[in-house]
Amino acid sequence: MFSDINIFAVIAASIVSFAVGAVWHGPLFGKKWMELADFTEQSIKSMPLTPKQAMTFGTISTLIGTYILAYFVVNLNIMGISEALMLGFLIWLGFIATTLANSVLWEGRSAKLYAFNLAYALVNIWVVAIILTVWQ
Repeated sequence: MFSDINIFAVIAASIVSFAVGAVWHGPLFGKKWMELADFTEQSIKSMPLTPKQAMTFGTISTLIGTYILAYFVVNLNIMGISEALMLGFLIWLGFIATTLANSVLWEGRSAKLYAFNLAYALVNIWVVAIILTVWQ
């Protein structure tokens, strides 16, 4: 069950996930993300967590999510990229899209930011699911 999970694949997929997030929210779409989230350079500098704290919690969060996805890959016997993409899509649709909808419904965030975050989450979960499937 848990012993069948390749911890090296989990670590590698987590590192790649972090890289995808850094590129997505940095050089690729960083300015658009800041605009949609209503962030400024100053507001980012005055966030409640220090960059070190945010990276620590982000690393833990990414490792947990990647490990749980690996659990599904192993226990559902996901084989091949198409099955990895389907698993990633179903988890994204059933859990991520529905949970992130709360940011629009209850927090007053914009639908554009929701769509932006959904696109990132889908790309990220697909990349992680593929790595975990190929490297079982």
